[in-house]
Amino acid sequence: MTEYIIRLLIMVPLIGAIAWGSLWLWKKTQGGMMMSLSKQERAVKIVDAIPMAQGTKLAVVEFAGRTLLVSASRNGITLIAEGNGDFADA
Repeated sequence: MTEYIIRLLIMVPLIGAIAWGSLWLWKKTQGGMMMSLSKQERAVKIVDAIPMAQGTKLAVVEFAGRTLLVSASRNGITLIAEGNGDFADA
């Protein structure tokens, strides 16, 4: 019985340390991947998105120097308005 308790006292912290180390390493590698992806230049940029109803969003998207206001739902994406700059000026 004593041997079992000694093994338990050694193995539980060891398994905990392995789990913590794995999560720490995963966080470090995922963070590095996200940083490299964020430095890429993208053709489409989502400026802002607001949920309107269940499964529906209103989004402002920049594409090819133009600003687009679109509605995205389960049925598809609909262009609502487009402009060359900020919608706040309109």
